[in-house]
Amino acid sequence: MNEALSIGQRMRAARLRLGLTQADVAAGLGYTQGWVSKVEQGLIELDRTSVINAIAGVLHIHPNELIDRPYDGTPAANQWQVSAASIIRELRRYDLAPVFDGPPRSAQALWAQTARLHELRDNAQNTRILTALPDLLREARALAEASSGHEREEAYAIYAIACKFGHTASHALGHPELVAMTCERAAWAAERSGDLLMPAVADWMRVWDMWATADWADAVALSDKALLTIEPEYRRGDPLAVRVWGALHLRAAVSAARGAREAEARHRIAQAREAADLAARHTPRFDRHSLTFSAANVAIHGVSVELEMSHQDEALRQHEQMDTSAVRTLPKSRRGHYQLDLARAYLWTGQRARALRELEKAEATAPQLIRNHPIARATLRTIRNSERPSTSEQLRRMSDRFHLHD
Repeated sequence: MNEALSIGQRMRAARLRLGLTQADVAAGLGYTQGWVSKVEQGLIELDRTSVINAIAGVLHIHPNELIDRPYDGTPAANQWQVSAASIIRELRRYDLAPVFDGPPRSAQALWAQTARLHELRDNAQNTRILTALPDLLREARALAEASSGHEREEAYAIYAIACKFGHTASHALGHPELVAMTCERAAWAAERSGDLLMPAVADWMRVWDMWATADWADAVALSDKALLTIEPEYRRGDPLAVRVWGALHLRAAVSAARGAREAEARHRIAQAREAADLAARHTPRFDRHSLTFSAANVAIHGVSVELEMSHQDEALRQHEQMDTSAVRTLPKSRRGHYQLDLARAYLWTGQRARALRELEKAEATAPQLIRNHPIARATLRTIRNSERPSTSEQLRRMSDRFHLHD
């Protein structure tokens, strides 16, 4: 049974559990009953995050339940789930006395450790991030318990950022419980951190979570709430505030695009572009919030937003005008996502060979990220379904690496 058919069958089972007809689901999605029928038969690939999340929302299930994520892999590849369970145990006992032997290190030493996590995040090494987090969370919590004043606030800031790294990694690997818990604990720690920007960073995380239930309008509203809280610091030109401001506008842009608010999406990209111009003038010595924000990141988000709005020709036009040298400066995690977007754009314009090349580049750039990405898998399936003899062996090997089996 191929993956598209499995998704269709899970969709049908969830629909029947609720006593809904195909017409009911179609009405909730704004599609036809025939389209729903084809998805359930595995005849349509769900290659848009917005559509997957909207279906899950209508059926009142988590998107991962629909697409059966995390995906099966080798025992070695699944070891990250052991780390995830350890992190969840730490997060559950967040308000209990920490169990930690000896005195914790200083906040300065723990911030240095987050710099290493930042590097792992940029290189899309998500399983290694999860391996490192239980000890960091435990030690940051011990420092908060043992210290006072500014040092205590810094300990909570470190705890919040550790949660942010866990949030990113668990999204990439497909662990919804860890996604939810890291977001909640980040907000809890942010309020105790003494960092005026940290609660807005926690809201930036929450926006991502709202996408899972296709709450696009709420995602924009939450972005605006967070933007309002940091506006004074942004207007003063605080370098870290400028980065958070721009990152929130990028979140709002994607939310608006998925909610079919085209003018709003492009307006948010323009706002982020202004922030990127400001950010280029004053680079902070240390980005304690670990946000990837730059003019190149705004540019690739512009392409992604056009693609979300089904303007693949415009997306490719913007790509062709982009400064490729600037894109090469982005971390592998961002470049992998971008190359996946280009693969989809080429596929949707009938350029399957170029789509395959971009998908291969994405996998080579960030293998762990791309092989665990539902849209990458759907894109590979679509290419494979129209394969030519000259590429069949190439596609077979790639499917094996993705653990895609019929």
